[in-house]
Amino acid sequence: MKRAAVLLLPLTLAACGLKPMYAGGGNGAVAQGLAGIEVSPIEGKAGWLMRNALVDRLLSTGAARYRLDVRLDDKLEGLGVLSNDTVTRERRTLRARYQLVDLGSNRIVLDATAGSDAGIDVVSSEYATIAAEQTALENLSKEVADRIVTRISLQLRGSGAAAK
Repeated sequence: MKRAAVLLLPLTLAACGLKPMYAGGGNGAVAQGLAGIEVSPIEGKAGWLMRNALVDRLLSTGAARYRLDVRLDDKLEGLGVLSNDTVTRERRTLRARYQLVDLGSNRIVLDATAGSDAGIDVVSSEYATIAAEQTALENLSKEVADRIVTRISLQLRGSGAAAK
């Protein structure tokens, strides 16, 4: 009985309608679409980190078909406050509004936002707090870049724009 269930499992999965995002590996439509995206420069230190994270994930081949424009909003705010007005906890929030522009028609293919936040403990050492804030920004840049690339991949797969 178990053997029959194991043999039928691939058939039920094939009927569910799921399709691999990166079918075809590096030669697949989505991978080729992602490789054809150039990332515009982004302002500030957070922008530099975000642009590097995006370029690392997109693996651009140089023949750009799309341009990715990103605007960032980076906020650091105190959350936990003691009775003597000392901040004990901070929250760093990184939000990105991005547009994927088709270079051939100058048409906006995707206009969306992505963001994430991180909590930071404020300790007695100012150096440790600054290092924690910097690490949070680096991690948030990577996380938001992952979300942007995933959303673009879904757009390219869904619209068939990657295959054109």
